[in-house]
Amino acid sequence: LSPAAPSVILETKKDCYSANLQYFCLSNAISVVRGLGSALKLDLSLFSTKSLIDTDPELIVEVRNQRQQVSDENWELNGRAKTWKCDSSPSYTTLLKYAKYQANSFQEAVREQKLKVAVKKFRQIKFATNLDLSDEKKWSKQIGEMAKLPPFMRFVSSANMLSHVGYKVYGVNTMQMYLKVPGCRTPGHQENNNFCSLNLNIGPGDCEWFGVHEKHWKTMESLCDKNKVDYLTESWWPDLEQVRERGVPVYRFLQKPGDLVWVNAGCVHWVQAVGWCNNVSWNVGPMLYMQYRSAIERYEWNRLKLYKSLVPMVHLTWNLARNIKVTDRRLFEYVKYVLMQSLKQCQLAINYVHNCGCDLKYQARQPDEPAHYCFDCECEVFNVLFVSEQAVEPAKKSHERVQHVVHCQACARKRNHLLDNFVILNQFGMDELRLVYDQFQLYVPGVQSALGATIAT
Repeated sequence: LSPAAPSVILETKKDCYSANLQYFCLSNAISVVRGLGSALKLDLSLFSTKSLIDTDPELIVEVRNQRQQVSDENWELNGRAKTWKCDSSPSYTTLLKYAKYQANSFQEAVREQKLKVAVKKFRQIKFATNLDLSDEKKWSKQIGEMAKLPPFMRFVSSANMLSHVGYKVYGVNTMQMYLKVPGCRTPGHQENNNFCSLNLNIGPGDCEWFGVHEKHWKTMESLCDKNKVDYLTESWWPDLEQVRERGVPVYRFLQKPGDLVWVNAGCVHWVQAVGWCNNVSWNVGPMLYMQYRSAIERYEWNRLKLYKSLVPMVHLTWNLARNIKVTDRRLFEYVKYVLMQSLKQCQLAINYVHNCGCDLKYQARQPDEPAHYCFDCECEVFNVLFVSEQAVEPAKKSHERVQHVVHCQACARKRNHLLDNFVILNQFGMDELRLVYDQFQLYVPGVQSALGATIAT
C-alpha cells in the first residue's frame, strides 16, 4: 500500500523530447520526471522570488494562512485530536510583502538553528498561492522559458485540449506560481475537471507529494464524508492510516529542484513544502479518450453537486469539433455523442421558448467571449441564454444598480415558467451547429489522402 512513485531521470534534451517520456507520463497515475530543468538548461532563476518582485512587486497575491505540521499528520486547532479538515484561511497581500515574509522566515530558521531554539509547535505560516503569470508582456521571459518544454507539456499547444477553450482560464491554460515556506500545504484534491497537470519545482527546497490513483477517488470522497469534510468545497488533509485501512495505495515521494511532477487525469493528490521553494504549474489536456471521458464525467458530477466546472466542456467540445482532426475512434465517438446531446438540448430549449410565445434574439458570440454560467446553479449555459436583470449587491463597487445575468433553462423556469421578464439570446444558428456536427468525422489519414487524390483527378 506504499508503492514507489514511477520516476525517470533525464540527462539530455533528446530524452525530454522522446515519445517514450510522453508515454511514461500518460501511463502512470502520477510520476516524477527528475532532472528536467538541467536537461533542458532551463533558467530557473527567472522564477526566483527576486526575479518576480523585480518584475511586479505590487502584484496582488492570494495567501493561505496555515499551521506548520509534520506532513503525515493534521491536528485540530486545539491540538487535541487528529482531523481531516485542513485549516487554510485566505487573505491577500502584495508580492513584495510576501517576499519579505519568505526571506524573514528563512533567516529566523537559521537563527533558531544556531541558537538551538526549540521550534514552536503549530506555528502560523503563510502560503502565497495562484500567482497569475498569464500576462504575455509582463512575464514574457518566464513564458518563453516554459516554451522549451516538450510539446505535450506546454500550456499553449494544438495538441492540448485546453488551448482550444478560446480564452484564458487562469491557472488552467495559463501559467501560475506558488511561493512557499516549510509546511505550506496544497490540500487534497483532483484537478479542474480531472485534467492532467504538471508542477515544476524551482527550489531551492524540496516538496513532498502524496498521490492516489483515480480509480480510488470515490473511496477518498467517502472518507471525507466520514470525517465531516466536503470533498469538493473544503480543504482536507488525509490520514494515511485511514486511507490504507481501506486498501488504497498511496504514492509518496520528494520533488527536488528541477524535478517535474506529472499528475495524470483524475489522480487525487496533496503536497507539502519541505523547504523554502517556488513552484510553477498549469493544466494540460492530452487529446486522448481517457482524458476527455474523465473530464466529461467530472463535468456531469460537478453539475449534480452544483459545483462550477472551470473548464466549459460543452463549449470546448464544439471548438474541438471545429479545430481538430481525430484519429482515435473512441475519442471521436465520445465527442460526437456530446455534440449530439448538446444539439438536442439546444433544440429543446428553442422549442420551449417558442411555446412560451417569447422572442428569441440572435446575438452572435464574440471571438474571445468567455463561456457563460448560470447565475443560480453555476452550470455551463451554451447557445441559448436566459438573461434577467438582478440588483447589484451593495458590497460590489459599481455605478450600475442592476446587472444582466445568465440563467440555464431549468433555473429560468423555476423563476418563471412562462419566462416573463427574461431576454432570451441565441448565439449560434442551429444550421451552423448542425454543419459543424456533420463535418466532424473520424480522420483516417490513408483514406483521406486517397479521397483527396481521387477528387483532384
